[in-house]
Amino acid sequence: MSSNQPVSRRTALATAGALGFAGAMYAQAGPALAAGSTGALIGAADKTDLHIMSFNIRLDRTGTLPGQADYWPERIAALQAVLELEKPTVVGVQEALFHQLSAVEGAFPEHYGMIGFGRDGGSAGEYSAIFYDARRLSVSAWDQFWLSDSPDLIGSATWGNTVTRIVTWGRFTDLSTGKDLILANTHFDHDSENARILSARAIVDLMATFSPQLPTVVTGDFNAQAEASSAYDALVGTGVFRDTWTSAAEQLTPAYGTFPNYKDPVLGGSRIDWILATPGITVRQAAINTFTLDGRYPSDHAPIQALVRLP
Repeated sequence: MSSNQPVSRRTALATAGALGFAGAMYAQAGPALAAGSTGALIGAADKTDLHIMSFNIRLDRTGTLPGQADYWPERIAALQAVLELEKPTVVGVQEALFHQLSAVEGAFPEHYGMIGFGRDGGSAGEYSAIFYDARRLSVSAWDQFWLSDSPDLIGSATWGNTVTRIVTWGRFTDLSTGKDLILANTHFDHDSENARILSARAIVDLMATFSPQLPTVVTGDFNAQAEASSAYDALVGTGVFRDTWTSAAEQLTPAYGTFPNYKDPVLGGSRIDWILATPGITVRQAAINTFTLDGRYPSDHAPIQALVRLP
């Protein structure tokens, strides 16, 4: 489905149904690499906490060659290794193409689920999917909308961005504590400041649709500098959300930039990937993960992590 031919997502969702692993993934990736049980920054959460990760895994770009840092087949092992090592409860991924989802799935046991569609409809285009540990979280509702003046239209983009942008969200119940929460995942536009501001407002508006208000965690590549951008001000400066990095009781890593672009991490670099949480959620730990496997970075972005506890 082309982004130049937007159609109602309600029809598409009703036809396609929720995307499950069994028939939805290509069998591209082999068995996940065993990363071992030591060395995790956060690791598996206990029954009272949730381990949240945001990870722009970098799309499989046509034209890359073996040996290049961006070559997807040679990044899969590193990506799977860091996911296996950290064992997050939730991962919001950005830039994932349909055939790349199987590599993420391959790092997790069978009890993990996923919500999300491609941004061009069905399996087409990049996903902002949410993977979750179904032993811990049960999803009761989910949806996806487009960051535009026509949020129900697949492929719509009206805010100055030429690239389609989306938000995927779900309402979950923590099976350990019985508490409900909202998880949302997004990827803001890289070029249009106006689009980023209006996208931030759209997420704030999403919050207002839930009654009663629920604890909410938003993961994403916001393509905007934390603590120094209008999008950040709209989300964090207004007090609607807190930045888990700045509000964490413990920062487990230095304050690296989150877009090292396959280079060594830069202390004090731009932090454009964020995990946001509504006030009341306790942020116990936060990390910017610079994992490599045999010198190979899994992505041009560093995965970021937060250990949180619901109120």
